[in-house]
Amino acid sequence: MPLERIVATALQIVDEEGPDALSMRTLAQRLGSGTATLYRHFDNRAALVAHVVDRMFASAELNDDELAAPGWEQALRTVAHTMFDALARHRNAARLLVEQIPLGPNAMALRERCVAVLLDCGFPPRVAAYAFATLARYVLGFAVQVNGHGGAGRPDDAQPAAVFQGVDPDLFPATVAVAGVLPLPIEDEFSFGLELLLSGLAHLRDEA
Repeated sequence: MPLERIVATALQIVDEEGPDALSMRTLAQRLGSGTATLYRHFDNRAALVAHVVDRMFASAELNDDELAAPGWEQALRTVAHTMFDALARHRNAARLLVEQIPLGPNAMALRERCVAVLLDCGFPPRVAAYAFATLARYVLGFAVQVNGHGGAGRPDDAQPAAVFQGVDPDLFPATVAVAGVLPLPIEDEFSFGLELLLSGLAHLRDEA
């Protein structure tokens, strides 16, 4: 059985039922096969998870022109938004990233290209390593929180908005002052925080 089909089916299980639903037995049943077929490709579930995770990174497509954009800030901005979109499309599967550091070929290639951009732009090796790791964790944290239907103006925003706007002004005067913009669309939060992160990295590079 082709490896591509196996990994695609595993990702589908996680997307539909969550990461805990993925097991060798469940995957074999979905494929109409036996677990022995799977063990010819994977030593254990962890090896299967590694392939599923790397398949997500494969969907974060970046071309050389985007990474060669003027300035490292724009390059990382593009990387972050591309990774966010890719992981948010599979937010259940993105949770698998907490189980292991992604070391598959697609994840390694993305890390290599981003760290190279930072090194070429004057970041010391230690700072470049920390910068990419922090950026990746930041993106993951937001991606797993994205609503399955995505985007601002979600139907479930109405209740929090009503709560914020109805709080006692004597107890929560600061909340009342900003209630008109709450709750914040997660995409806006992501972009705002990303700019703060990039500004902090610029400061570190200048200090180095």
